[in-house]
Amino acid sequence: MHYTELETPALLIEKTVMENNIKDMQNTADKNKVSLRPHTKTHKMSTLARMQTEAGASGITVAKVGEAEVMASEGLGNIFIANEIVGEQKLARIRKLAETIDISFGIDSIYQVQEIESVFEGADKKAQVLVEIEVGEKRSGVIEEAYYKALLEAVVECKNLHFIGVFSHDGHTYKAETADECKALYEEAAKRTIHFAELASETGLEAETVSIGSTPPFILNFEIPEGVTEIRPGTYILMDAGQSNVIGHFDRAAATVLTTIISKPTRERVITDVGAKGITMQSRSKGITATEGLGRIRGFDGVHIDSVFDEHAIIYNEAFSNAVEIGDKVRIIPNHICPVANLHETAYLIDNDEVVEAIDIDCRGKLK
Repeated sequence: MHYTELETPALLIEKTVMENNIKDMQNTADKNKVSLRPHTKTHKMSTLARMQTEAGASGITVAKVGEAEVMASEGLGNIFIANEIVGEQKLARIRKLAETIDISFGIDSIYQVQEIESVFEGADKKAQVLVEIEVGEKRSGVIEEAYYKALLEAVVECKNLHFIGVFSHDGHTYKAETADECKALYEEAAKRTIHFAELASETGLEAETVSIGSTPPFILNFEIPEGVTEIRPGTYILMDAGQSNVIGHFDRAAATVLTTIISKPTRERVITDVGAKGITMQSRSKGITATEGLGRIRGFDGVHIDSVFDEHAIIYNEAFSNAVEIGDKVRIIPNHICPVANLHETAYLIDNDEVVEAIDIDCRGKLK
């Protein structure tokens, strides 16, 4: 069927655009002789994760144990949880997964080391851990070198943990005002990550993996410094309005939300049938990913979602109002695709405007 025959709201993915995005990032990794481990929290679909690994990715990244469980059940056998895992129940689930797949996860505290040591007692395989390094995003991760060394010494004293390496996320590059500032932040973050990897040798450990990742530096083709072994971009596969602003065009935006115009109460106000529950209320307010409004209307220059209610999107644009009628369907390029995918049950793969496959968003809602 033609995509306009779908009931709305509907999440659409342009097949050719997505495939080219997958290929381009794999080529970037291959050219720089590093592994690509894409972050699948962007799309939450095992079908797309398999496309990425079939194209050459060494494994996948997830954010939650529940996502890892779904991906493992669908045949993905090399998974990294790029998050600190705390709690015996979650750790027990990882121990169970480790019986059949290669799985690793993040730590940044001695508390975690002690808890993991206890939960993995008697397991056939050691817990595979990477230490997160805080590189400027002001989120999780080790900051002080002294604490990092104490953490590694705690790992050395354990018999149930295996230190794989370090990882970081330079998410603060999204807020850089220019590409040059983005590059400087990225290089500083990568340098800091590599430095902490080298410090591990002082405690008798070697960092096999030095993993960095966010999408902007790689779609801007910044050089990956020697010492990095792995990259973990996520958004590149589908892109969104924010990431499209980084490169200055929307040609690589594979994902859109199809929505129906349901009301035109004034000359300039247009209402569609998707709101915060289908496109989120997230915006990008600063830097190279900054977006106007809450989503861009594809095919209409300068037209964007001004505000949303739970189930309504509000557009104020008289020229747009004159160009459309109630019942027409338009496509929104979301500001940030990652939360959008988590709001839909199904994504529709389209090729030449025809729906070629309905894909289950099987990691949707896997927050634990």
